[in-house]
Amino acid sequence: MKNIATFILILSWIYNLNAQSEMQLITNTLMDYIEGSTEGQPNRLKTAFHTNLNLYSIKKDGSLSIWSGSDYIEDTKEGEPTGESGKIISIDYENDAAVAKVEISHPKSKSTYIDYFMLLKISSKWTIIHKMYTKRSSNKSFEIK
Repeated sequence: MKNIATFILILSWIYNLNAQSEMQLITNTLMDYIEGSTEGQPNRLKTAFHTNLNLYSIKKDGSLSIWSGSDYIEDTKEGEPTGESGKIISIDYENDAAVAKVEISHPKSKSTYIDYFMLLKISSKWTIIHKMYTKRSSNKSFEIK
C-alpha cells in the first residue's frame, strides 16, 4: 500500500511539474510579444507570432479591422521602446491549445488595451496564431461560475 501511495505522489508531482513547465513556456511566448512590442524588438515578435497571424479589432464605425502580423512586426522599430508596459492577466491551456489575456498600458495616451490571444503548440513550441484586441472600457468583466 505504501508503494502505491508513493507512486501516486510521484505521478502527481510529475504532472504538476509538467503543468508548470507548459505555463512557463506559454509565458515565455507572451513575454516575447510584450517585450518585443514595448521594447522595439521585432525579432522577438517573429519568435512569438505564427507567420500567418492577423490582429483583429473593431473600428469606431463598428466594422472589422484586420492587420497582418507581418505589418505589425514591420511597424515595430528595432531599438525604439514605445513607453508602453504590459502584463499577463490570464492563461488557460489544455494539451496543445491555449488562450491568454494581456494588458498593455499606453501612458502617453492614458489608455489601456486588452489583448486576447490564441496559441498552439506547434512542433514543441508555443506560438501565437491569433490576436484580438480592444480598448479597456470602464465596464468590469465578470467570471461565469
